[in-house]
Amino acid sequence: MKIVLAPDSFKESMTASEAVAAMRDGVLSVLPDAECVGVPMADGGEGTADAVVDALGGERIRVEVCDALGRPALAHYGFIPDSGLAVVEMAAASGLELIAPADRDVLRASTFGVGQLITSALDHGATDLLIGLGGSATNDGGTGMLTALGAMFYDADDAPLPPGGAALARLQRIELSGLDPRLAEVRIRIASDVTAPLLGEGGASAVFGPQKGATGADVDALETGLSRLVAVTESTLGVAHPERAGAGAAGGLGFGLMDFLGAECHPGVEMIAETVRLEQALTGADWVFTGEGSVDAQTMLGKTPFGVARAAARAGAKVVIFAGRVAPDADVLLANGVDRLVGITAAATPIEQALREGAQSLTRATAAVCRDIAG
Repeated sequence: MKIVLAPDSFKESMTASEAVAAMRDGVLSVLPDAECVGVPMADGGEGTADAVVDALGGERIRVEVCDALGRPALAHYGFIPDSGLAVVEMAAASGLELIAPADRDVLRASTFGVGQLITSALDHGATDLLIGLGGSATNDGGTGMLTALGAMFYDADDAPLPPGGAALARLQRIELSGLDPRLAEVRIRIASDVTAPLLGEGGASAVFGPQKGATGADVDALETGLSRLVAVTESTLGVAHPERAGAGAAGGLGFGLMDFLGAECHPGVEMIAETVRLEQALTGADWVFTGEGSVDAQTMLGKTPFGVARAAARAGAKVVIFAGRVAPDADVLLANGVDRLVGITAAATPIEQALREGAQSLTRATAAVCRDIAG
């Protein structure tokens, strides 16, 4: 029997690789002759770099960067030397969770640190950049990132603009002559499940700004700034695509990557599945075990377990999703290619205990499923 183990991380409890190990222990305790193939997974958000590094045997490169407020921070990205692939999580440098709630300031938050990670990847010889866009603290249209890469953004007095999305309302001129020339030789792919455009009621500022602490007045200021960025981008490049799906991801970082650097945008879990060669691993599989910390009806909207389930269905394998929490509305997954939903934690378990004992709980739950499979 061949069983593919392809979980995402269980947030605050296990990395994807640790979840694979816990599943493997459970399987082999019951089915010692089973062929277990581990494929750590992610969807472009937190844990993406680690999942790809662990799946492909790469390394983690640590870099001193600026966080979204310009403060010193230590971030890392994944690098696969054999293929020249660098995996950058924008949240590692410019993430919302790096900023204490009381300190958050979406008006001046910058993606400069993302550009620093990209520069380091280029210095290490990267020829293929995979950038996950989840969890941003920013709304600057990617201008901070572009500044770190050598672009300049000026006001009417020909003074460089300060960081952040609000300052973009004063944007008059964009200078790209200093942009790192190595970018022209690199493939850039975005892993994101956000399909929002840059502007409007469904755009970066209106939809995601409030989640980053923006007031109504802040949203208006940020929208004004991004609108000005679009106008000056069009006069600089001859064309701008604020309406493109994904342009509004990560506070408009998607726009900056696609319009200025020619990045391709793809659904996160599909991109990661391709990168870690999930389809190849699924060949001949009887069962696929996947999961993450919590599953519900929203899991169908681009989350790792459903992406894995869709790939497993194409390979003719049955699917079990394990989770710390299985919401009542998760039953919809059972009508969409998932064979079983398994909660690994008893309902009354305190959250601290559940997180601490996640690996043991996952091993026990996997073993129980395997006993059922074995009959």
